[in-house]
Amino acid sequence: LYYLLYFYDEDFRKLFTIRADFDTETPWTEEAGWAIARFIRARELENPEVLPFSPEAVARVVEYAAELAGDQRKLSTRFAALTTLIEEAGFWARHQGCAIVGAKHVRLAIEKGRNRRSLFAEKVREWIRRGKIVVQVEGGAVGQVNGLAVVDLGDFSFGRPQRVTATVFAGKSGVVDIEREARLGGKIHTKGVMILKSYFGERFATKAPLTFSANLAMEQAYSGIEGDSASATELCALLSALSGVPFKQGIAVTGAIDQKGNLQPVGGINEKIYGHYLVCKELGLNGEQGVVIPRRNVDELMLPEEVVEAVAQGKFHVWACDTVEEVVEILSGIPAGKPDAQGNYPEGTLFFLVQKRLEEIRKRVEEAEED
Repeated sequence: LYYLLYFYDEDFRKLFTIRADFDTETPWTEEAGWAIARFIRARELENPEVLPFSPEAVARVVEYAAELAGDQRKLSTRFAALTTLIEEAGFWARHQGCAIVGAKHVRLAIEKGRNRRSLFAEKVREWIRRGKIVVQVEGGAVGQVNGLAVVDLGDFSFGRPQRVTATVFAGKSGVVDIEREARLGGKIHTKGVMILKSYFGERFATKAPLTFSANLAMEQAYSGIEGDSASATELCALLSALSGVPFKQGIAVTGAIDQKGNLQPVGGINEKIYGHYLVCKELGLNGEQGVVIPRRNVDELMLPEEVVEAVAQGKFHVWACDTVEEVVEILSGIPAGKPDAQGNYPEGTLFFLVQKRLEEIRKRVEEAEED
């Protein structure tokens, strides 16, 4: 609004001559931690309903500020949200007959606040559990990989697994994005699919042109889809379909890719991991499930304590990767493979199977054209 008025209204820039930007985050320094501690103390002094906070409770509030920021190096300055947490933690301490607020009361306030806003998220998980939304988190499947979507409701956002499938057949149409054809895919999503095609061409079209047809789809997606964070998932689904190798369904993938196959950071990383964890917990944790994320997102991990404990106990996993090759090795359990000087991949690798299938399709199409 400021820039709109500044551009179109000449009087606006004369009347409002001093401009200042206010951020909703601040670097997580020792001084910033003490500032939040003083903020808590000020709430105690001005509101008799707020009991004194123990040092452990103060530390948990500071951690919560980092969770709100979604960054290990930042603290949120959304003081209204922090005030709500402080007051509710004081309520639960009084409710339990305690004289001071402990870390357990802060955790309880966080959990209660999350539960009050998570009805829609619980409904989605119920639909998944009942099979209304089809999501597989055990075993393997060919041409199918779980991506991760974030649903933003304004004051609350949550992640959920999103099934991505790929089919491959003889033809010359290349990779067809069904979401784009149905006008459900946005421009950035379309760009992600086009980058996927570029990576594919560089890896497998060094000796001969690519000749095949494939369709990519996000199953049971009935509204607009935007963003390129599913491009790594879509590429993995395509590689599985071409190689015939089943990929692990308990492992969800998020990450954008560049034309060289490097994973690039994406948004909503904490919501995505927590959402997939809750679905796996709903359907049954087996110790093999987890999420693959870009390594450049690691410093943004501020996960709920429940997820951290599950990872520490080996019940759930978070893998950080730099390249697509690392991702497919985790999903398939076999090496991706590196080409030799002639562009051939060694036997026993996933890319060898992909290259072999592409060569078979190309010969079949050439024979059909000759006939």
